[in-house]
Amino acid sequence: MVQNKVKMNTKAGLFLAIVASVAIMMFSSEAVAETQTPENTSTITPINEEISLQKIVTTMTVPEDNTLPWGTVRGGASDYVERYPIIIQFFKGEDPVHVAQVDAKGDGSYEYKFRVRNVDNVTGEVVNIFEGQYTVKIFKVIHNQDETL
Repeated sequence: MVQNKVKMNTKAGLFLAIVASVAIMMFSSEAVAETQTPENTSTITPINEEISLQKIVTTMTVPEDNTLPWGTVRGGASDYVERYPIIIQFFKGEDPVHVAQVDAKGDGSYEYKFRVRNVDNVTGEVVNIFEGQYTVKIFKVIHNQDETL
């Protein structure tokens, strides 16, 4: 009978751990960089007669008291060229700290999720991977809008 209770407690604990993990992944982090805000800067550099490179510069702030493990960079649907990935670069001041590559979804939107905080399961030590303000540069290949390019 004691063995059955231990097995039930173990199963219940495992179930609660899975539910907690899913719940954490469902909530968005406080660290978000979005490309659809007015304070962003965007430049377009022609590559050839058909395509150009769009560079979007935005900021991401990770609060000191952040308790959530994930951050996100996302952009809305846009005109993009298939087969060209979206490159995301993170800078702390002038220093590059992280680079990522993601594919656009069918509607041209994209999302990149990344860890901003880790907790060591053995020691319980918390490590903030990102903290403070970052410049985020997003590069994507788009179709030319202006026929004179």
